[in-house]
Amino acid sequence: MSEERHLTTPVESESMPRGIPYIIGNEAAERFSFYGMKGILVIFMTKYLLDSEGAISPMEQADAIGWYHIFTTAVYGLPILGALVSDWLFGKYKTILSLSIVYCMGHLALALDETRMGLVLGLTLIAVGSGGIKPCVSAHVGDQFGHKNQGLLQRVFGWFYFSINFGSTLSTLLTPWLLQHYGPSVAFGVPGALMLLATWTFWLGRKVFVHIPAGGSKFVKETFSREGISALLKLSIIYVFVAPFWSLFDQTGSSWVLQADRMDRHLFGFEWLPSQIQAINPVLVMAFIPLFSYGIYPAINRVFTLTPLRKIGIGLFVAAAAFAPVAIAESRLLAGHQVSIAWQLGAYTIITAAEIMVSITCLEFSYTQAPTKMKSFVMAFFLSSVALGNSFTSAVNFFIQNPDGSSKLAGASYFWFFSGVMLVTALLFVPAAMMYKPKSYIQGKEALDETEAEAQEEGIAVKVGAEPEPQPQNA
Repeated sequence: MSEERHLTTPVESESMPRGIPYIIGNEAAERFSFYGMKGILVIFMTKYLLDSEGAISPMEQADAIGWYHIFTTAVYGLPILGALVSDWLFGKYKTILSLSIVYCMGHLALALDETRMGLVLGLTLIAVGSGGIKPCVSAHVGDQFGHKNQGLLQRVFGWFYFSINFGSTLSTLLTPWLLQHYGPSVAFGVPGALMLLATWTFWLGRKVFVHIPAGGSKFVKETFSREGISALLKLSIIYVFVAPFWSLFDQTGSSWVLQADRMDRHLFGFEWLPSQIQAINPVLVMAFIPLFSYGIYPAINRVFTLTPLRKIGIGLFVAAAAFAPVAIAESRLLAGHQVSIAWQLGAYTIITAAEIMVSITCLEFSYTQAPTKMKSFVMAFFLSSVALGNSFTSAVNFFIQNPDGSSKLAGASYFWFFSGVMLVTALLFVPAAMMYKPKSYIQGKEALDETEAEAQEEGIAVKVGAEPEPQPQNA
């Protein structure tokens, strides 16, 4: 039987690529599985974890936070290996499909074994599977576009991010309820079923995807060329400054959940479970994407040109303010006051606004700044900023534990510490961003020089300000 033939370069058309719906559907189901599992991890480790004899043997809270962020570090650090496999050897499609199967096996392990053994095995397989496909999926989105329809790229990345948060919202509401009423096996099993659905959806799109071939020796040559190394070094500087944002943001699934467990969670007419509060974030993301695109960004553009790096910089300052409400709430909790979960609602609103400006923008910007044979590899470098931020959080949580069980950063000082780290980072980012010179790469087109790239950035800023005609954009 002859091997199926696929498109290896984008079709030069002004319409939406045919493979996009399959990628968006896959991403929604995969994100349901990931965030559903991840959302209940801290509660599972501190309340449901069993020992080898089948007796309840939970972790201490600081240990659970530390291990939660170690897992997150692995998920966002392993994309480097996934990108190497994809860009060098097998291509994005084969890498995504094969590692999705590993991903499914990880969910199965969590569902079948509630001990530390099952936890370690399941999280290891999920980290390998999820971490391996992360850089490939977002780069695979960009690969579907040629020069003529690259103006649709920003819209599709918006849909891509919307699908992530749609799946996250449903799973964050459902899995804590399943955990409480049916136990860990069902709570972890349902996300596993959604991962299986995600894999099947992706396979269905195989005939309409653009399959960019693996770079092979060309990938190695381009990666270690002067241009490749220059692109990595330039972006790495940006990622070092973005890492503390993730250190703060990912605590919505750890320290914020544990704080919520001690708060009055009656809100909007019913009582929320501690892990369910995280659903506020994806709901706000889906509301904020159009708000920022058609309201806030155009308004800022009327004052000054809003380039991608300026969006990121503003977002870092906003993130520094997000830990203030949780720090104040923590002070009130320690004083013996009953504290409403509405305090966290305010914090979620602030950090989600920062996420829109930092995460979406950095995702698009990374793709356009990556040489054509290095798309997945550069996306992995972007994800490594998440790993770096989470490793910092994990290290802090293990370091602050005293032998007597007390903490070096007790109470509100813990949250104020991270807020201060973020503020200092945002201040240092300003001169670093001013020195960055962009250079954009789109599949099927030679690299844009610095003048063209800067013009593209201004074009994007104008476009979101309601220009009627689509323009090329680099995020």
